[in-house]
Parts: sequence; structure tokens; C-alpha cells
Amino acid sequence: MLRYGLTPPPRGTGRAPSWLRTPAPRHRPGLRLLCFPHEGGSAEFFDPWLNHLPDTAELTAVQYPGRGDRAHEPVPGQVDDLARPVAEALAGRGGARLVLFGHGMGAAVAFETARLLTEHHDPGPEALFVSSHPAPTDLSTDVRIHEGRYRDEHDDPVARLRHLTSEGPGGGPDPGPPPVPAATVYADLRTAARYRYRPGPPLECPVTALVGIHDTGVTARRAEGWRSCTTGRFTLRAMRGGPFYLVRHRAALVAFLLTSSGGGRARA
Repeated sequence: MLRYGLTPPPRGTGRAPSWLRTPAPRHRPGLRLLCFPHEGGSAEFFDPWLNHLPDTAELTAVQYPGRGDRAHEPVPGQVDDLARPVAEALAGRGGARLVLFGHGMGAAVAFETARLLTEHHDPGPEALFVSSHPAPTDLSTDVRIHEGRYRDEHDDPVARLRHLTSEGPGGGPDPGPPPVPAATVYADLRTAARYRYRPGPPLECPVTALVGIHDTGVTARRAEGWRSCTTGRFTLRAMRGGPFYLVRHRAALVAFLLTSSGGGRARA
């Protein structure tokens, strides 16, 4: 049942497909895993996950403006401006159990999307997984993002992101999706830095916060605060690797997501 102004997009407008990408639709899936990319990421980042999902689970990923076939669209300046269209696109979809996963900036967008769905759409998501993002109540702004000051090429966030996402599961190079334009990466970083938590009712669904063991930026201590964001079960999980553990250890992550959400067993 829809409430408070969230309405499904009209048929034939293409509004929902512009935000949600389902590379391999399943016939009556039991679980829909909706993935939110990190800053500088795209929906195609999650395509390799298809190799590990059973036929009973469907992968859908969010495509933010400013990349891929949406490269001509400006990047919204606020996380809320990303979350609301996603929630509206989801309002017309039913059937499968919905589980949200967000990494980096995507964790904040997934959280705000879950809040909108819980408030305006019945039922809301069954579970939320937030990865490599501090609790919403524990955020600090990196002023260099706004002022554009970087000491050298090693401190450039575009170069840093591309380096972190370049190592595949076997330790070798991972070609991944086409790189997102540098201007879009900077815009995403500004959007992520502006995000501030707005007090409101906590979620009711289980929330799991994931961090990389070697991630010095988002530590387990900083992620612990996600506990206050739900009245449901809270889990803090440390994964092998650094801030982009999900690239090199994607099979282990997908298996954990499926096991934790009752979505079946991952493919070997």
C-alpha cells in the first residue's frame, strides 16, 4: 500500500529503468538484491555478482546520473535527491523480497531509500547491508573535496578510487566497467561529503554494517553506530581486505549476503 506521496512511475515513461538496472531478470525470484554503487561507481560495477547468484535471486543495481547512458545528466548535490527517485521507482515493483546493499556513498543512499520505503511503502525492505560507511551520526567533512586541494597525484581521489577497484578476485588486474568521468567522481565526493543525518524513526528491518579489516578510514568502531538506526537485529561484520574488499572478495561477500538474508546458496 502506497502512502504519503510515493507513487509508481507511469507505464511507458522509462522512469524506473533509468534508475534501476536488472542485467539478468529472473522468473519469479524469491529475493531481489538491490545494490547502490559507491562514489564514482556505476550500476555495471555489480555485474560480476551474477556469476555467484542462484536463479532464485535477482540482481538490480542503481544507476546514478552522470555516468554510462546517463552521462549527460547532472549529478544531484544531495543524497536525498538520489534516494527519493529510487524509492519511487521501487514503488511499482512487488513480489520478491527486497534486500538493499550499499557501498561507500551508496550505503548512505541505501539507508535513506530504506527510510523512505519504510515510511511510505508497505512492506519496506527486509534487510539493509551498509558497507564501508561510518554511521550516519558519525560523519566528518573533508574540506579538500570542496576546495579541490590535493597534494599530489597520489592524493587525488579519482586516481585513488581507480587504483582501489583495479585488483580482481585473483589478485590480478580487473578491467571492470568503463571508468566514470573524473568530473562525476568529484561531484559524487561532494554529494557524499554533504550528507548529514536527519533525526527520525529508526528502521525496523535488520541492519548489517560491513567493514574491511584493513580499512583505516571506516573502522569497526565508526560503523558500530549503525546499531542505533534500527530496532531490528544489528550485525557488525569485518571482511578480509581494505575499503574495496568487495572487489577482491566478491564471492565471499555475495555468499554472506545470501546466507544472512535467506536468499539461498551462492554459486561456487
